[in-house]
Amino acid sequence: MTQNTMQILLAAGSIALLTGPAIADGNHNHAIHQKGAVLSDADSTKTASFDILAAYVHRKGNQVTFHMTTNGQAGADKPEAKGAVGGAPVWSYVWPTSLDPSVVGFDEGAGILAMAATSHPDFDDTPLFDENLNGNTGDDGGVWHSHWVVLAPTEACGEGALAVKDIPEGATPKLPATWPGFPILLDSPVFTPVFDGPEITINAAVLGGAEGASFDGVTSALRVNESVHAPLLCVTDVFDVASGDLSLPGKVE
Repeated sequence: MTQNTMQILLAAGSIALLTGPAIADGNHNHAIHQKGAVLSDADSTKTASFDILAAYVHRKGNQVTFHMTTNGQAGADKPEAKGAVGGAPVWSYVWPTSLDPSVVGFDEGAGILAMAATSHPDFDDTPLFDENLNGNTGDDGGVWHSHWVVLAPTEACGEGALAVKDIPEGATPKLPATWPGFPILLDSPVFTPVFDGPEITINAAVLGGAEGASFDGVTSALRVNESVHAPLLCVTDVFDVASGDLSLPGKVE
């Protein structure tokens, strides 16, 4: 892929973002008030910023907006740096969907496609973007940023556990233009998470607009394998699931 092609694709992503709100509107129009949201009761035993009250996804044309309302200030808590990539923690807000991964550039049927907002101060996986605006694109993994991820059951991560799906050595799967080069099914698009009190919102561009798709909301922790080897990125802790059972009961409005 030429640099000009990449620039055109990135510009297209930026234009898609501009068709919707780029900043919080201050009206606190939270997911919990939206018809069709997946609602969850507050739980004082959970960290408030990851205690989900509602998850909601809606569309307008090819723009799909992901919302989540928490019981505290969304994005307020981040993992502490470990000091190395091996064993590095990753905290996330995740919207698992029924969308086929092919709608964002992965192979058809590759796994569970999810939108995620993550923070992980030990490494950077958005090499095309400078989230902290300091002129260095390789030092801002701790800043909340978005990914498309393809999840799959991975027994090596634990019984019934999920992982971001690995790319086996020598395999050549279909990958989005903004794949960051990690050997997993991960995309790093220019969809900036917006935080507004208890709410996190991400505007994304999706081929076909996600019409008829199902969704859920999850907050979780992942961890890079200590050996930085397959499975590379396992889900190690689930803080909360909006539906309670990951049944994806929400329908894209």
